[in-house]
Amino acid sequence: MKKILLAAVLVAGTAMPAMAQDASWTGGYVGGRIGYAFQPNNGDETIVFDRNLDGTFGDTISTAAAPTGNAFSPGFCGGAATSTAPGTGCTKDKDGLDIAVHAGFDYQFEGGFVVGLVADYGTQKGRDSVAAFSTTPAFYTMTRRLRDNYSIRARAGFGTDQFLVYGTGGWAWGKVKNSFSTSNTANSFTTNGNDTADGYRLGVGTEYRLGTNVTVGVQYLYTRLDDDGYRVRAGNTGTTPATNPFLLGNAAGTDFARSEDKLTSNSLAATVNFRF
Repeated sequence: MKKILLAAVLVAGTAMPAMAQDASWTGGYVGGRIGYAFQPNNGDETIVFDRNLDGTFGDTISTAAAPTGNAFSPGFCGGAATSTAPGTGCTKDKDGLDIAVHAGFDYQFEGGFVVGLVADYGTQKGRDSVAAFSTTPAFYTMTRRLRDNYSIRARAGFGTDQFLVYGTGGWAWGKVKNSFSTSNTANSFTTNGNDTADGYRLGVGTEYRLGTNVTVGVQYLYTRLDDDGYRVRAGNTGTTPATNPFLLGNAAGTDFARSEDKLTSNSLAATVNFRF
């Protein structure tokens, strides 16, 4: 994948007219960024259920003792459970470092308008969890972490001899590690789904020229990926009674999913480039 990204940048660079090499910001560059990625506040996220396995989520899990009741009436929290009761709190989602390398090419027109193409490869250290609590009592936590991520983005802005201000946007892809934990020992639990997600990345930034070839800057990036394939199924251990709430709708079990299928982050980072 990294070879494809770099090849895209090189193709874009060789396609520019040779006459453009005299412009201030025209040319190729390689560099990197280091900063911090922040998780959005998603305290209203929940876990949703498909109790009859028809592919539609949003079912209420009832119990044999109270068939019209809600087995998850204790509620949910936008973090990882710390006990079987929501009142004791949940751990907050974890923000973390955003580190990446990138390569690109810019072309500056007369008057200072700059357009270009940039590709990056990086990693983030965040964690995003959601937990549900049943009347058993028991907890159920779904967690995802974004690891390797890539993007190919256009960028456009305005440059002077020393400064460049730009906006950027394009396609993004990431490797997502999903996991599940629970205190429920009455059911079996199996997981399946995609471990990758794609979407888009948008942002703004500045560059300041320190010399002929070196620039430094600040960059903000918003990343949104569609992470909607991960599922957890609560099933029969072989000894689970038929009256178990997860088996009442379908003897094969109940599927879990996150109510929020978008994985998003906000990153603020310092950048450095070597331009040639």
